[in-house]
Amino acid sequence: MENRSAQEIWDAALGELQIQVSKPNFRTWLERTVGLSYQDNHFVISVPNTFVAEYLDKNQRSLIEKTLINLTSSPDIKVTFQVDGRFQNSSGNGHYPWPENTARFNSNYLFDSFVVGDCNRLAYAAAQGVAQNPGRFYNPLYIYGGVGLGKTHLLHAIGHLAQARHIPVICVSAEEFTNEFLRALHEHKTDEFHQRYRNTGMLLIDDIHFICGKKQTEESFFHTFNALHNANRQVVVTSDRPPKAIPFLDKRLRSRFEWGLVVDIQPPDQETRLAILEAKAKERGAFLPQEVLEFIAQRPAQNIRELEGSLNRVIAYAKLLKAPPTAELAAQALEDLADKEPKDASSTPELVIAAVAESFRLSPSDLQGQRRDKETVLARRVAMYLLRQETGCSLAQIGQLLGGRDPSAVTNACKKITLDLKGNLYLKRKIEEVKQKISPESPKKRG
Repeated sequence: MENRSAQEIWDAALGELQIQVSKPNFRTWLERTVGLSYQDNHFVISVPNTFVAEYLDKNQRSLIEKTLINLTSSPDIKVTFQVDGRFQNSSGNGHYPWPENTARFNSNYLFDSFVVGDCNRLAYAAAQGVAQNPGRFYNPLYIYGGVGLGKTHLLHAIGHLAQARHIPVICVSAEEFTNEFLRALHEHKTDEFHQRYRNTGMLLIDDIHFICGKKQTEESFFHTFNALHNANRQVVVTSDRPPKAIPFLDKRLRSRFEWGLVVDIQPPDQETRLAILEAKAKERGAFLPQEVLEFIAQRPAQNIRELEGSLNRVIAYAKLLKAPPTAELAAQALEDLADKEPKDASSTPELVIAAVAESFRLSPSDLQGQRRDKETVLARRVAMYLLRQETGCSLAQIGQLLGGRDPSAVTNACKKITLDLKGNLYLKRKIEEVKQKISPESPKKRG
Protein backbone atom coordinates (compact mmCIF):
# COMPACT_ATOMS: atom_id res chain seq x y z
CA MET A 1 0.00 0.00 0.00
CA GLU A 2 1.03 3.59 -0.39
CA ASN A 3 2.54 5.57 2.47
CA ARG A 4 -0.62 7.66 2.68
CA SER A 5 -2.69 4.54 3.29
CA ALA A 6 -0.25 3.46 6.01
CA GLN A 7 -0.73 6.84 7.70
CA GLU A 8 -4.51 6.57 7.45
CA ILE A 9 -4.37 3.14 9.10
CA TRP A 10 -2.03 4.43 11.75
CA ASP A 11 -4.23 7.46 12.49
CA ALA A 12 -7.09 5.05 13.15
CA ALA A 13 -4.80 2.89 15.29
CA LEU A 14 -3.77 5.91 17.33
CA GLY A 15 -7.44 6.64 17.96
CA GLU A 16 -7.85 3.13 19.37
CA LEU A 17 -4.62 3.25 21.36
CA GLN A 18 -5.53 6.61 22.90
CA ILE A 19 -8.46 4.87 24.59
CA GLN A 20 -6.40 1.90 25.77
CA VAL A 21 -3.41 3.67 27.37
CA SER A 22 -3.22 6.51 29.87
CA LYS A 23 -3.13 10.06 28.59
CA PRO A 24 0.45 10.73 29.83
CA ASN A 25 1.71 7.51 28.25
CA PHE A 26 0.04 8.29 24.93
CA ARG A 27 1.43 11.81 24.90
CA THR A 28 4.90 10.59 25.81
CA TRP A 29 5.33 7.50 23.63
CA LEU A 30 2.80 7.58 20.77
CA GLU A 31 1.78 11.13 19.94
CA ARG A 32 4.78 11.87 17.69
CA THR A 33 4.73 8.61 15.76
CA VAL A 34 3.86 8.26 12.04
CA GLY A 35 2.62 5.38 9.90
CA LEU A 36 5.45 5.07 7.37
CA SER A 37 4.62 2.01 5.24
CA TYR A 38 2.45 -1.11 5.12
CA GLN A 39 3.35 -3.94 2.75
CA ASP A 40 3.21 -7.76 2.93
CA ASN A 41 1.86 -7.64 6.51
CA HIS A 42 4.87 -5.56 7.55
CA PHE A 43 3.92 -2.25 9.17
CA VAL A 44 6.67 0.35 9.67
CA ILE A 45 6.11 3.05 12.30
CA SER A 46 8.31 6.15 12.35
CA VAL A 47 9.38 7.26 15.84
CA PRO A 48 11.31 10.39 16.88
CA ASN A 49 14.33 8.63 18.44
CA THR A 50 15.84 5.33 19.54
CA PHE A 51 14.64 5.87 23.10
CA VAL A 52 11.00 5.75 21.98
CA ALA A 53 11.70 2.85 19.61
CA GLU A 54 13.19 0.77 22.43
CA TYR A 55 10.33 1.54 24.79
CA LEU A 56 7.57 0.72 22.30
CA ASP A 57 9.32 -2.44 21.14
CA LYS A 58 9.68 -3.68 24.71
CA ASN A 59 6.41 -2.51 26.25
CA GLN A 60 3.74 -1.86 23.59
CA ARG A 61 4.52 -4.10 20.61
CA SER A 62 1.83 -6.67 21.41
CA LEU A 63 -0.90 -4.07 21.93
CA ILE A 64 0.05 -2.18 18.74
CA GLU A 65 0.12 -5.33 16.59
CA LYS A 66 -3.23 -6.50 18.00
CA THR A 67 -4.78 -3.09 17.26
CA LEU A 68 -3.46 -3.09 13.66
CA ILE A 69 -4.69 -6.66 13.06
CA ASN A 70 -8.21 -5.65 14.16
CA LEU A 71 -8.18 -2.56 11.91
CA THR A 72 -6.85 -4.28 8.77
CA SER A 73 -8.51 -7.68 9.25
CA SER A 74 -5.12 -9.10 8.42
CA PRO A 75 -4.38 -12.37 10.28
CA ASP A 76 -0.80 -11.46 11.12
CA ILE A 77 1.04 -8.13 11.18
CA LYS A 78 4.62 -7.57 12.22
CA VAL A 79 5.62 -4.08 13.35
CA THR A 80 8.98 -2.37 12.92
CA PHE A 81 9.88 0.89 14.66
CA GLN A 82 12.11 3.10 12.53
CA VAL A 83 13.82 6.23 13.82
CA ASP A 84 12.95 9.27 11.69
CA GLY A 85 16.15 11.12 10.76
CA ARG A 86 14.41 14.47 11.10
CA PHE A 87 14.35 14.03 14.88
CA GLN A 88 17.79 12.54 15.37
CA ASN A 89 20.67 14.18 17.18
CA SER A 90 23.50 15.25 14.89
CA SER A 91 25.91 13.14 16.94
CA GLY A 92 24.00 10.02 15.99
CA ASN A 93 22.48 9.48 19.44
CA GLY A 94 18.73 9.96 19.62
CA HIS A 95 17.50 12.91 21.67
CA TYR A 96 15.31 12.21 24.65
CA PRO A 97 12.14 14.13 23.78
CA TRP A 98 11.01 15.06 27.29
CA PRO A 99 11.14 16.90 29.51
CA GLU A 100 13.11 19.96 28.49
CA ASN A 101 16.54 20.44 30.04
CA THR A 102 15.37 22.91 32.65
CA ALA A 103 17.73 21.98 35.49
CA ARG A 104 20.07 24.77 36.55
CA PHE A 105 23.45 23.74 37.85
CA ASN A 106 26.09 25.72 39.71
CA SER A 107 28.70 26.64 37.11
CA ASN A 108 31.47 26.10 39.67
CA TYR A 109 30.38 22.57 40.55
CA LEU A 110 32.30 20.62 37.92
CA PHE A 111 34.35 17.44 38.13
CA ASP A 112 37.44 19.47 37.24
CA SER A 113 36.94 21.79 40.22
CA PHE A 114 36.34 18.98 42.75
CA VAL A 115 39.41 18.46 44.94
CA VAL A 116 39.99 14.73 45.34
CA GLY A 117 41.54 13.21 48.47
CA ASP A 118 41.41 10.00 50.44
CA CYS A 119 38.23 11.29 52.11
CA ASN A 120 36.19 11.41 48.89
CA ARG A 121 38.05 9.42 46.23
CA LEU A 122 35.53 6.58 45.95
CA ALA A 123 32.53 8.95 45.78
CA TYR A 124 34.26 11.00 43.07
CA ALA A 125 35.09 7.91 40.98
CA ALA A 126 31.55 6.57 41.34
CA ALA A 127 30.03 9.92 40.32
CA GLN A 128 32.24 10.05 37.23
CA GLY A 129 31.26 6.47 36.43
CA VAL A 130 27.52 7.15 36.42
CA ALA A 131 27.96 10.42 34.53
CA GLN A 132 29.86 8.65 31.73
CA ASN A 133 27.73 5.49 31.67
CA PRO A 134 24.32 6.41 33.14
CA GLY A 135 22.08 3.53 34.13
CA ARG A 136 24.65 0.83 33.47
CA PHE A 137 26.78 0.21 36.55
CA TYR A 138 25.78 1.90 39.82
CA ASN A 139 22.05 2.47 39.74
CA PRO A 140 21.15 4.01 42.04
CA LEU A 141 24.24 5.82 43.28
CA TYR A 142 23.76 6.83 46.92
CA ILE A 143 26.25 9.40 48.28
CA TYR A 144 26.18 10.29 51.96
CA GLY A 145 28.21 12.46 54.30
CA GLY A 146 28.04 15.47 56.59
CA VAL A 147 27.06 19.01 55.67
CA GLY A 148 29.41 20.87 53.32
CA LEU A 149 31.57 17.94 52.21
CA GLY A 150 30.84 18.07 48.47
CA LYS A 151 27.76 15.89 47.91
CA THR A 152 25.89 18.63 46.03
CA HIS A 153 29.05 19.47 44.08
CA LEU A 154 29.20 15.90 42.74
CA LEU A 155 25.46 15.89 42.03
CA HIS A 156 25.78 19.04 39.89
CA ALA A 157 28.91 17.73 38.18
CA ILE A 158 26.93 14.66 37.07
CA GLY A 159 24.13 16.95 35.86
CA HIS A 160 26.50 19.12 33.82
CA LEU A 161 27.82 16.07 31.96
CA ALA A 162 24.29 14.74 31.37
CA GLN A 163 23.17 18.02 29.83
CA ALA A 164 26.27 18.14 27.63
CA ARG A 165 25.19 14.76 26.25
CA HIS A 166 21.62 16.01 25.64
CA ILE A 167 20.16 13.77 28.33
CA PRO A 168 17.22 15.51 30.04
CA VAL A 169 17.95 15.63 33.73
CA ILE A 170 15.93 16.68 36.76
CA CYS A 171 17.90 17.83 39.78
CA VAL A 172 15.93 18.82 42.88
CA SER A 173 16.15 18.59 46.63
CA ALA A 174 13.89 16.05 48.32
CA GLU A 175 12.04 19.00 49.85
CA GLU A 176 11.32 20.41 46.37
CA PHE A 177 10.17 16.98 45.19
CA THR A 178 7.83 16.76 48.18
CA ASN A 179 6.42 20.25 47.66
CA GLU A 180 5.83 19.61 43.96
CA PHE A 181 4.08 16.34 44.74
CA LEU A 182 1.82 17.92 47.36
CA ARG A 183 0.95 20.76 44.98
CA ALA A 184 0.12 18.21 42.25
CA LEU A 185 -2.15 16.39 44.69
CA HIS A 186 -3.89 19.60 45.66
CA GLU A 187 -4.37 20.67 42.04
CA HIS A 188 -5.31 17.15 40.82
CA LYS A 189 -2.30 17.09 38.50
CA THR A 190 -0.53 13.93 39.67
CA ASP A 191 -0.51 12.52 36.11
CA GLU A 192 1.53 15.49 34.92
CA PHE A 193 3.80 15.20 37.96
CA HIS A 194 4.44 11.50 37.32
CA GLN A 195 5.01 12.10 33.63
CA ARG A 196 7.62 14.76 34.39
CA TYR A 197 9.61 12.64 36.81
CA ARG A 198 9.17 9.16 35.36
CA ASN A 199 10.04 10.07 31.81
CA THR A 200 13.23 12.01 32.45
CA GLY A 201 16.58 10.65 31.34
CA MET A 202 18.26 11.11 34.73
CA LEU A 203 17.01 11.97 38.22
CA LEU A 204 19.23 13.63 40.85
CA ILE A 205 17.79 14.12 44.34
CA ASP A 206 19.60 16.01 47.11
CA ASP A 207 18.95 15.29 50.82
CA ILE A 208 16.71 12.27 50.20
CA HIS A 209 16.29 11.75 53.95
CA PHE A 210 13.80 14.65 53.90
CA ILE A 211 11.04 12.40 52.51
CA CYS A 212 11.27 9.78 55.26
CA GLY A 213 8.06 9.42 57.25
CA LYS A 214 6.03 11.23 54.56
CA LYS A 215 4.04 8.22 53.41
CA GLN A 216 2.44 9.59 50.25
CA THR A 217 5.67 11.19 49.08
CA GLU A 218 7.61 8.00 49.77
CA GLU A 219 5.03 5.99 47.84
CA SER A 220 5.27 8.35 44.86
CA PHE A 221 9.06 8.30 44.90
CA PHE A 222 9.07 4.50 45.22
CA HIS A 223 7.09 4.09 41.99
CA THR A 224 9.10 6.85 40.28
CA PHE A 225 12.31 5.05 41.23
CA ASN A 226 10.98 1.74 39.87
CA ALA A 227 9.91 3.31 36.57
CA LEU A 228 13.31 4.91 36.02
CA HIS A 229 15.30 1.90 37.20
CA ASN A 230 13.33 -0.47 34.96
CA ALA A 231 14.09 1.79 31.99
CA ASN A 232 17.82 1.80 32.88
CA ARG A 233 17.77 5.51 33.59
CA GLN A 234 20.19 6.79 36.20
CA VAL A 235 19.11 7.78 39.70
CA VAL A 236 21.53 9.53 42.08
CA VAL A 237 20.58 10.57 45.61
CA THR A 238 22.47 12.19 48.47
CA SER A 239 21.89 12.11 52.20
CA ASP A 240 23.58 12.96 55.46
CA ARG A 241 23.60 9.30 56.51
CA PRO A 242 23.52 5.77 55.03
CA PRO A 243 20.14 4.21 54.16
CA LYS A 244 20.07 1.95 57.23
CA ALA A 245 20.52 4.94 59.54
CA ILE A 246 17.57 6.97 58.22
CA PRO A 247 14.73 6.66 60.74
CA PHE A 248 11.19 5.93 59.51
CA LEU A 249 12.38 5.30 55.94
CA ASP A 250 10.13 2.93 54.00
CA LYS A 251 11.79 -0.52 53.95
CA ARG A 252 11.19 -0.90 50.22
CA LEU A 253 13.02 2.35 49.51
CA ARG A 254 15.86 1.39 51.84
CA SER A 255 16.38 -1.88 49.98
CA ARG A 256 16.34 -0.10 46.61
CA PHE A 257 18.87 2.48 47.73
CA GLU A 258 21.16 -0.41 48.61
CA TRP A 259 20.71 -2.08 45.19
CA GLY A 260 23.38 0.04 43.56
CA LEU A 261 26.42 1.60 45.21
CA VAL A 262 26.45 3.35 48.60
CA VAL A 263 29.51 5.59 49.12
CA ASP A 264 30.41 8.10 51.81
CA ILE A 265 32.40 11.32 51.95
CA GLN A 266 34.46 11.95 55.07
CA PRO A 267 35.67 15.30 56.46
CA PRO A 268 38.85 16.37 54.64
CA ASP A 269 42.23 15.54 56.15
CA GLN A 270 44.92 18.23 56.40
CA GLU A 271 46.44 17.44 53.01
CA THR A 272 43.06 17.67 51.30
CA ARG A 273 42.19 20.85 53.23
CA LEU A 274 45.38 22.45 51.92
CA ALA A 275 44.59 21.42 48.34
CA ILE A 276 41.06 22.82 48.69
CA LEU A 277 42.40 26.13 50.02
CA GLU A 278 44.88 26.40 47.15
CA ALA A 279 42.09 25.79 44.63
CA LYS A 280 39.71 28.26 46.30
CA ALA A 281 42.37 30.99 46.53
CA LYS A 282 43.22 30.54 42.85
CA GLU A 283 39.52 30.65 41.98
CA ARG A 284 39.25 34.03 43.71
CA GLY A 285 42.41 35.39 42.12
CA ALA A 286 43.89 35.90 45.60
CA PHE A 287 47.57 35.30 46.30
CA LEU A 288 48.26 33.92 49.77
CA PRO A 289 51.70 32.66 50.81
CA GLN A 290 51.96 28.93 51.40
CA GLU A 291 52.52 29.45 55.13
CA VAL A 292 49.16 31.22 55.40
CA LEU A 293 47.33 28.43 53.57
CA GLU A 294 49.08 25.84 55.73
CA PHE A 295 48.09 27.75 58.88
CA ILE A 296 44.42 27.73 57.85
CA ALA A 297 44.63 24.07 56.82
CA GLN A 298 46.01 23.10 60.24
CA ARG A 299 42.88 24.37 61.94
CA PRO A 300 40.21 21.71 62.51
CA ALA A 301 37.40 22.01 59.95
CA GLN A 302 34.51 19.58 59.73
CA ASN A 303 33.54 20.61 56.23
CA ILE A 304 34.57 22.59 53.16
CA ARG A 305 32.21 25.47 53.94
CA GLU A 306 34.00 26.15 57.23
CA LEU A 307 37.32 26.00 55.41
CA GLU A 308 36.14 28.39 52.72
CA GLY A 309 34.73 30.73 55.36
CA SER A 310 38.10 30.88 57.12
CA LEU A 311 39.85 31.63 53.82
CA ASN A 312 37.38 34.41 52.99
CA ARG A 313 37.83 35.89 56.45
CA VAL A 314 41.62 36.05 56.12
CA ILE A 315 41.40 37.63 52.65
CA ALA A 316 38.86 40.22 53.86
CA TYR A 317 40.91 40.96 57.01
CA ALA A 318 44.04 41.62 54.96
CA LYS A 319 42.14 43.95 52.63
CA LEU A 320 40.52 45.78 55.54
CA LEU A 321 43.87 46.43 57.21
CA LYS A 322 45.62 47.00 53.88
CA ALA A 323 48.29 44.60 55.07
CA PRO A 324 49.99 41.66 53.35
CA PRO A 325 48.53 38.29 54.38
CA THR A 326 50.82 36.54 56.85
CA ALA A 327 50.40 33.67 59.28
CA GLU A 328 50.25 36.21 62.13
CA LEU A 329 47.50 38.19 60.40
CA ALA A 330 45.59 34.96 59.70
CA ALA A 331 45.81 34.07 63.40
CA GLN A 332 44.31 37.44 64.30
CA ALA A 333 41.57 37.12 61.69
CA LEU A 334 40.53 33.71 62.96
CA GLU A 335 41.04 34.34 66.67
CA ASP A 336 37.42 35.14 67.55
CA LEU A 337 36.24 32.20 65.44
CA ALA A 338 38.22 29.97 67.78
CA ASP A 339 36.29 31.48 70.71
CA LYS A 340 33.03 30.45 69.02
CA GLU A 341 34.08 26.85 68.47
CA PRO A 342 32.63 24.29 70.88
CA LYS A 343 34.82 24.03 73.97
CA ASP A 344 33.88 20.46 74.65
CA ALA A 345 33.85 17.86 71.91
CA SER A 346 31.23 15.96 73.88
CA SER A 347 28.55 18.55 72.93
CA THR A 348 26.92 16.10 70.59
CA PRO A 349 23.28 16.26 69.48
CA GLU A 350 22.47 13.35 71.79
CA LEU A 351 24.00 15.21 74.75
CA VAL A 352 22.02 18.36 73.98
CA ILE A 353 18.74 16.42 73.78
CA ALA A 354 19.51 14.54 77.00
CA ALA A 355 20.43 17.77 78.83
CA VAL A 356 17.24 19.55 77.72
CA ALA A 357 15.11 16.57 78.72
CA GLU A 358 16.74 16.41 82.16
CA SER A 359 16.33 20.14 82.72
CA PHE A 360 12.61 19.96 81.95
CA ARG A 361 12.19 16.64 83.81
CA LEU A 362 11.27 14.79 80.66
CA SER A 363 12.79 11.91 78.73
CA PRO A 364 14.46 12.22 75.31
CA SER A 365 11.63 10.13 73.88
CA ASP A 366 9.16 12.79 75.10
CA LEU A 367 10.97 15.38 72.98
CA GLN A 368 11.02 13.03 69.99
CA GLY A 369 7.39 11.96 70.38
CA GLN A 370 4.02 13.56 69.75
CA ARG A 371 3.21 15.03 73.20
CA ARG A 372 1.76 18.53 72.84
CA ASP A 373 1.40 19.78 76.42
CA LYS A 374 2.80 23.25 77.03
CA GLU A 375 5.96 22.19 78.90
CA THR A 376 6.92 19.51 76.36
CA VAL A 377 6.40 21.87 73.43
CA LEU A 378 8.62 24.47 75.11
CA ALA A 379 11.31 21.88 75.87
CA ARG A 380 11.22 20.64 72.27
CA ARG A 381 11.65 24.20 70.98
CA VAL A 382 14.56 24.76 73.36
CA ALA A 383 16.16 21.54 72.10
CA MET A 384 15.78 22.71 68.49
CA TYR A 385 17.22 26.12 69.35
CA LEU A 386 20.24 24.69 71.19
CA LEU A 387 20.91 22.03 68.58
CA ARG A 388 21.05 24.86 66.04
CA GLN A 389 23.28 27.00 68.28
CA GLU A 390 25.61 24.42 69.79
CA THR A 391 26.08 21.78 67.07
CA GLY A 392 26.73 21.71 63.36
CA CYS A 393 23.40 20.04 62.62
CA SER A 394 21.33 21.25 59.68
CA LEU A 395 17.64 22.09 60.00
CA ALA A 396 16.76 18.77 58.37
CA GLN A 397 19.05 16.84 60.75
CA ILE A 398 17.53 18.55 63.79
CA GLY A 399 14.06 17.71 62.55
CA GLN A 400 15.00 14.05 62.20
CA LEU A 401 16.65 13.94 65.64
CA LEU A 402 13.42 15.20 67.17
CA GLY A 403 10.96 12.77 65.67
CA GLY A 404 11.10 13.40 61.92
CA ARG A 405 9.81 16.97 62.02
CA ASP A 406 9.99 19.34 59.04
CA PRO A 407 12.87 21.83 58.78
CA SER A 408 10.27 24.62 58.71
CA ALA A 409 9.13 23.57 62.20
CA VAL A 410 12.74 23.86 63.41
CA THR A 411 13.08 27.30 61.86
CA ASN A 412 9.86 28.51 63.52
CA ALA A 413 10.91 27.09 66.90
CA CYS A 414 14.29 28.86 66.73
CA LYS A 415 12.61 32.16 65.83
CA LYS A 416 10.11 31.74 68.67
CA ILE A 417 12.81 31.05 71.28
CA THR A 418 14.95 33.96 70.02
CA LEU A 419 12.01 36.35 70.43
CA ASP A 420 10.96 34.98 73.83
CA LEU A 421 14.50 35.22 75.23
CA LYS A 422 14.26 39.04 75.16
CA GLY A 423 11.80 39.17 78.05
CA ASN A 424 11.43 35.69 79.56
CA LEU A 425 13.73 35.24 82.57
CA TYR A 426 12.53 31.67 83.17
CA LEU A 427 13.49 30.71 79.62
CA LYS A 428 16.88 32.41 79.94
CA ARG A 429 17.64 30.47 83.14
CA LYS A 430 16.58 27.20 81.55
CA ILE A 431 18.82 27.69 78.53
CA GLU A 432 21.79 28.70 80.70
CA GLU A 433 21.15 25.64 82.85
CA VAL A 434 21.21 23.37 79.80
CA LYS A 435 24.36 25.04 78.46
CA GLN A 436 26.10 24.35 81.76
CA LYS A 437 25.12 20.69 81.50
CA ILE A 438 26.49 20.54 77.96
CA SER A 439 29.82 22.25 78.74
CA PRO A 440 30.21 22.38 82.52
CA GLU A 441 33.90 23.28 82.34
CA SER A 442 33.67 26.01 79.72
CA PRO A 443 34.82 29.38 81.11
CA LYS A 444 32.30 32.18 81.26
CA LYS A 445 32.79 34.87 78.66
CA ARG A 446 34.31 38.12 79.74
CA GLY A 447 32.04 41.05 79.76
